[in-house]
Amino acid sequence: MIVAQDILDVDIKLPSAPGVAVRILEAVREKWAGSEKLARVISADPALAARILKVANSSLYALPQKINSIQKAVTVIGTNLVKNIALSFVIVQEMRGQAEGGFDFDFFWKRSLTAAVAADLLATRVSGRSDDVFVTALLQDIGIAVMFLSRSRDYLLVLDEKMANNRPIEDAEREIFGFDHQQMGARVLAEWGLPENMHVPIAYHHMPEKVPEIYRRRTGMLRLSDRLASIYHGTRCVEKIQDIKKTLSGAYGMTESQAAELVDAVAERSIEMLNYFEIPPADMKPFSQILQEANEELGKLNFSYELLVMELKQARDQSDDLARRLKEANAKLREMAARDSLTGLYNHGYFQDAMERELQRCVRYRRPLSLVLADLDRFKSVNDRHGHQVGDRMLRKVGATFLGNVRNSDIAARYGGEEFAVILPETDIRGAGVLAERIRRAVEKIEVADHGVTVRLTLSAGVSAYYPGSDSGNKAGIISAADKALYLSKQSGRNRITLVK
Repeated sequence: MIVAQDILDVDIKLPSAPGVAVRILEAVREKWAGSEKLARVISADPALAARILKVANSSLYALPQKINSIQKAVTVIGTNLVKNIALSFVIVQEMRGQAEGGFDFDFFWKRSLTAAVAADLLATRVSGRSDDVFVTALLQDIGIAVMFLSRSRDYLLVLDEKMANNRPIEDAEREIFGFDHQQMGARVLAEWGLPENMHVPIAYHHMPEKVPEIYRRRTGMLRLSDRLASIYHGTRCVEKIQDIKKTLSGAYGMTESQAAELVDAVAERSIEMLNYFEIPPADMKPFSQILQEANEELGKLNFSYELLVMELKQARDQSDDLARRLKEANAKLREMAARDSLTGLYNHGYFQDAMERELQRCVRYRRPLSLVLADLDRFKSVNDRHGHQVGDRMLRKVGATFLGNVRNSDIAARYGGEEFAVILPETDIRGAGVLAERIRRAVEKIEVADHGVTVRLTLSAGVSAYYPGSDSGNKAGIISAADKALYLSKQSGRNRITLVK
């Protein structure tokens, strides 16, 4: 594996394989009774069985006789193909619809299915058989879905970075997560029990030159299938098509017309396959038809060539500017949603996410992490005696005090009510104690006037820390330790700091 296992264990909770998928994989592992057991597993799910029969009787296989049972499908088209069709339906069905944050799973699977069709067509034309290449290509980007579902806020940052700066998505993933969807997908499929000839190529499909020699050809097919899918579900398709045709000619010995036929066949076959998966193909068309329609539209224009070039440049500039402004707007909206409106500090929800993220980072890079939990002493008496407006003014000043004393890398949050928290990455407990004491002294000097009366408050705090290799390497443990330290500060007379190692 090309990423340390403990990194993924810390950063992402691996999803379990769908129950039907587990039973399908168990069935095909049985040497003698595998085909019969597979047929029984599939037949037990009428909706799944009906879909498989529809595919078996489609033009994809063009069989001379009608297949009317799963057992017959297994006999005629083979256990392996039936297994792959069934796995594809089951896994796609698990992740569908529009997720929170704008991630469109239907579009995700539309592109994945197009890549799967492309890989299957390519493998069939090159070697005469496709083996597991369809389902391998279908799942080559499943790491994207898993990463989004596990840490959606961070993955939206990946998508923003990709769109705004036109970066490869795997580069943005490695910057934000420390690993990419290739590695994530391979790990998930290995955990699910899929064979090595499927999950190893997935781990390298954006860098086929680094895969072990035995899997190099298949990994190259995955990479090419992804690029073929991007013609129909991406941008700059004209640039891509020339590069793809060169690859089909150089690596696979295809003529110009054979390459063009393959590219068109990907769209034609994908439209049919998308219908089986009940995913709308929308306006997907073969590339030759797209090109023909574009030429007809160009023929209607009265602009000169120079004017067209100028308009194209302006459109690209506007697109780049829009992507940049959209990224900035998204960042501002996320920042507003993550802030407490009264104090300007991060809110509790953001604190929880940030604590998880920073702990994962310090474990990954073997650096310390400290946490300060603080509470205003006898704050309730301020509200009771002077009213909530004075209390709110006090909270705003306390929030400003926290912001004025932390570093840019620290995360100061309103934990709840009159409680506050500061996450200090790459800081040991002594350094955190110094910061907590500085904040305590600053709060002690805050004054709020109320009808000639000066209102003052003090603050108590508890400090805990995580060090690489210690037993307290989880979020709940670190928060609990800081909370106990805060309790000791309160018990010891308030207006003081307690450190717990």
